[in-house]
Amino acid sequence: MTNEKQTAINAIEAKKDLICQVSDHIWSHPELSLQEEDSASYYCQILEQEGFQVERGICGIPTAFSASYGNGSPRIGILAEYDALSGLSQEAGSLVQKEIVPGGCGHGCGHNLLGAGAFGAALGVKAYLEETGHEGTVILYGCPGEEGGAAKAFMAREGLWKSLDAALTWHPEDTNEVRTGSSNSCIQIQYKFTGIASHAAGAPEMGRSALDAVELMNIGVQFLREHMSDKARVHYAITDAGGVSPNVVQPKASVLYMIRSNHVAEAVQLQARVDRIADGAALMTDTTLERKFIDGLADTVSCHTLEDVLYQNFEELGVPRYTAEELEFADKLAETYDGNDHVPGFGAANDPSIREEVIQLQKKAGHAMNDFLCPLYQGEAFSPGSTDVGDVSWLTPTAQIHVAAWPNGCPGHSWQNVSCDGTSIGKKAAVHAAKVISASAVDLFEDPEILKKARAEFEKATASGYVCPIPEDAVPTVPDI
Repeated sequence: MTNEKQTAINAIEAKKDLICQVSDHIWSHPELSLQEEDSASYYCQILEQEGFQVERGICGIPTAFSASYGNGSPRIGILAEYDALSGLSQEAGSLVQKEIVPGGCGHGCGHNLLGAGAFGAALGVKAYLEETGHEGTVILYGCPGEEGGAAKAFMAREGLWKSLDAALTWHPEDTNEVRTGSSNSCIQIQYKFTGIASHAAGAPEMGRSALDAVELMNIGVQFLREHMSDKARVHYAITDAGGVSPNVVQPKASVLYMIRSNHVAEAVQLQARVDRIADGAALMTDTTLERKFIDGLADTVSCHTLEDVLYQNFEELGVPRYTAEELEFADKLAETYDGNDHVPGFGAANDPSIREEVIQLQKKAGHAMNDFLCPLYQGEAFSPGSTDVGDVSWLTPTAQIHVAAWPNGCPGHSWQNVSCDGTSIGKKAAVHAAKVISASAVDLFEDPEILKKARAEFEKATASGYVCPIPEDAVPTVPDI
């Protein structure tokens, strides 16, 4: 570890209590997508106290912010998220499902840790820039609404990410690895039908059923499934069935669709086909249709050059280490979920040889916490899920890591994750992610050839051009429910 990197890591170690304080605050004040007023305000306040230049409400999103330190190039961005999930209120450190607020939200995806770790990484890079006097700028971006708001994609529409030389981030997981491969792009639209109410028995001919329109649209989409890519996914939820009285022709009904495909341009094309099905359903039922665009995000573009840098630093720094009490808790927590044959790691899940190696490493660990670094995998990994980090990756070289923050076998978006996120296990992941990201960022400042190579790889991978899934007139919003 070079002296320059050690400066960043020492700063993170010195600020470890503050990083954990930030994680605890966000965990204790969970807020849904695009509603993270307390979280964003708290981050901005702390960042200003730490000497960053903070800009609130960037790109017209009230709970988005940027916090920069330094001058000139290179400009390295670090991405933070802090939104929670509905219905996942849960006590920390508990081995049973126990709500704090009935029906409340909680950090089932670990975004309290994600934001705190990104914050810690920015602190480390700032210390490096201060100590060395090196030219360059580090910017921590507060990115709200990852869980159904896609703020990074709205920021991409404004061209924000083009100003960066590279972007780095991380995500809590049940494994330690460098994330690679592509993911699905995703577009979310609410289709709202309006008809005419009438007595369903006395005057059915006078009615025009919005619920019929929703049902016919859903049937049309079922027939579409045979004629779309095998990597595409289309899901829906009826958000308004029109009421509870069957003797009334339902005058209003709505359905929320998520339309995914491997590449963002394909998702835009698929969405147009779903739109036409909705038009047809309205035509068949003599109802009117209103579309409400919710969000859209692109597939991820890998940058192996940056992944190599992250992996080298991850190898050198190792992985989080746990106490006997932490391991005992993790083992018991894993037992509460019956899917403990899960194999972690996007790379491991897509390559048989890597998968077997990961299984053997799990067995060697002898407990539920995966306290090893997965082998570097840079094949054709694909995740059917979606992330708005993809939109960043289309506009600047981008890479990310996963750090184990909960036991192997605990599913994403679960009460088990919320419980573990509020413990020392989760906070160790945040601090460790901060160190890996900051050390990697120092490499980018110290060696211009890395960024040059990353840029060349990026230009080749994105030669087809970025298709932004966000219409020009769309604003960040949530569905009407």
